[in-house]
Amino acid sequence: MTEVLELAKRLMSAHSVTPATGSVFDELEAMLEPFSFTIKRFISGHGETGSPEAPVENLFAIRHGPAGSKHFAFAGHLDVVPPGGGWTSDAFAPEVRGDLLYGRGAVDMKGAIACMVDAVKNVPAEAGTISFIITGDEEGPALHGTRALIDFMREAGHQPDLCLVGEPTSVNRLGDMMKIGRRGSLNIWLTVEGTQGHVAYPHLADNPIPKLVAMLAELDALVLDEGNDWFQASNLEITDLEVGNPAHNVIPEAAKARISIRFNDEHSGASLSEKVVAIAEKHGGTALPIISGEPFLTPPGEFSDIIARAVKAETGLDPEPSTTGGTSDARFLRAVCPVIEFGLVNATMHKRDEAVAIEDLSTLSRIYARIAKDALT
Repeated sequence: MTEVLELAKRLMSAHSVTPATGSVFDELEAMLEPFSFTIKRFISGHGETGSPEAPVENLFAIRHGPAGSKHFAFAGHLDVVPPGGGWTSDAFAPEVRGDLLYGRGAVDMKGAIACMVDAVKNVPAEAGTISFIITGDEEGPALHGTRALIDFMREAGHQPDLCLVGEPTSVNRLGDMMKIGRRGSLNIWLTVEGTQGHVAYPHLADNPIPKLVAMLAELDALVLDEGNDWFQASNLEITDLEVGNPAHNVIPEAAKARISIRFNDEHSGASLSEKVVAIAEKHGGTALPIISGEPFLTPPGEFSDIIARAVKAETGLDPEPSTTGGTSDARFLRAVCPVIEFGLVNATMHKRDEAVAIEDLSTLSRIYARIAKDALT
């Protein structure tokens, strides 16, 4: 337990608010080198800090097994969301209080990466090939992180057979849930152009707000689907309204809104974009869709069985296969090989005083070691 706790502390002590570069990757590299991993680090993105093109660091590490052996990959991210205020202790000075370890990244997901590293020492090199796919750009735009790593892996000829992402998937107890898929994510910016004018002379102006309101009402009333065997129903949410009109006696020249759609595998980002664009145009507006990820499903089978056996052996629980929750980098990795997410309890992720049970770190390390050995068999 002491070893994995210290690994987690080392990673959590490194400031790595997204997009992450530098010291946190130095720490991970130093942790992996004693286990004979070949490590490749590179920077992607060349924009200014704060822009979607801001530089991001990525790390790929691989320890080759015997020729022809299977390849199992651990994947995750070292970047974290900003800590915000109100913490009981310094968010980047991990602190043990009672049976909990506090600090940003404790569960999402530096703690899990520490468990992956700790697990490797219990997986003999002759068992097969193990790799780490680690980015500093999961909590941000995710433009230059895992996608860049996938490009590197393809060029280098590194093709995992299975990939485990260490997102915090457990809900009430470590081991009660794994994610075998995720819904897709689509954000759409809506604009209605009008003609500015005096409110007393509406015939000389064109008010865009009623058109936008009618557009949003139609969108809000859509029933996209009823869900299916593995996915909950798709949902469309209005997430922003903007007119920016400081004058009470002026009809504005434009009105804008943003919607977000989380959708299951009965749709694609393109089909939903087409539907919303048509509704926007019907009401005299325009729509700019940005697809963040498509839905995916790794059907229950050999891989989920491997994870379930490992969890059962260490916790006595049967993990529920689920597709609930937000997106993760698994949405990109699913194009490489079958991917499932499994990790720590997610109750405090993205919150002040984020914390992990110290015992859970030890247990997760053992679970990861079992999964890796079984996957390589």
